[in-house]
Amino acid sequence: MILDVVKVLVPAVAAFAIGIALAPLVAHFLYTRKLWKTQSVPRAIDGSAAPISASIHRDEEKKTPRMGGVVVWTSVLCTIFLLWLISGWFPSDISAKLNFLSRNQTWLPLFTLIAASLVGLVDDVLQVRGGGGYIAGGLSLWKRIITVLIIGAIGGWWFFFKLGVSSIAIPFDGILNLGWLFIPFFMLVMLALFSSGVIDGIDGLSGGVMASIFAAYAGIAFFNNQIDLAAFSATLVGGILAFLWFNIPPARFYMSETGMLGLTTTLAVIVFLTGEVVLLPLIAFPLLATTASVIIQVVSKKLRHGKKIFLVAPLHHHFEAIGWPPYKVTMRYWVLSVMFAVIGMVIALIS
Repeated sequence: MILDVVKVLVPAVAAFAIGIALAPLVAHFLYTRKLWKTQSVPRAIDGSAAPISASIHRDEEKKTPRMGGVVVWTSVLCTIFLLWLISGWFPSDISAKLNFLSRNQTWLPLFTLIAASLVGLVDDVLQVRGGGGYIAGGLSLWKRIITVLIIGAIGGWWFFFKLGVSSIAIPFDGILNLGWLFIPFFMLVMLALFSSGVIDGIDGLSGGVMASIFAAYAGIAFFNNQIDLAAFSATLVGGILAFLWFNIPPARFYMSETGMLGLTTTLAVIVFLTGEVVLLPLIAFPLLATTASVIIQVVSKKLRHGKKIFLVAPLHHHFEAIGWPPYKVTMRYWVLSVMFAVIGMVIALIS
């Protein structure tokens, strides 16, 4: 038990330390290359004008680089590689225990993290360089959706055919067997989490929210005796906290697509590995609420002849628009994230 706790906590601390060491180098590179957006967001997701959103963002005035998410996944990869090397070069019971790279628990989330983060990195480069078909440059929305669906299809196929998983746990009610429908369901959940990437809009917001969610699933995996998966999730928390150290207002850089795309798709894999998919909307409620605000806004404008529910979507920008300072929005999101994560984890443990 004690060794299992150590196995989970040591990689998290290592990822944090590595991330803290890497972040200044990443920041220096991003600033010297001027890797920030050259214009604010001029239009909403439905193509309509978004003057309030543009005034809130003011990217051309902030001159804050994108691609800060590199700190997260790079620190995670370095931690995994370092512990794997140590287990090989200095074989012992302890070094073998600390190596959490395993076929049935961490290969798939690691592959997802690398693949999605690299796609996000390409999108970020295109955005700052003004290429692609997205509104402010970058990959078009449809290209990113298709990419996520492809990753989701690979993940769903791996679960169904390689791991033999075709069901999800229903709290207090047993197991729901989906059969082959597990694969499209997996893809749908990954796509839903991808859409929650819109939460990366205020300094410190996405990092605090994502750290709480991954910490909750680290706890769930630990009590499921999925120790390697718990260690992997905790390592992600360490990397996210290192990023957050430099993303707290005023942010040195933004997480952007290379961070959010990697984290949201990897979260989907971890959720299914733990089996606690039904609890995801509760544990990740801030993500759900933020995504829902965008959907509600778009539907309202379509069905009510341009009338809006919120001053601006996503939800966190609505709070800014009504006068909340950004730090208040961020801190209250953090508080709610911790509370929902704890509630969801407790339900998972007692059900």
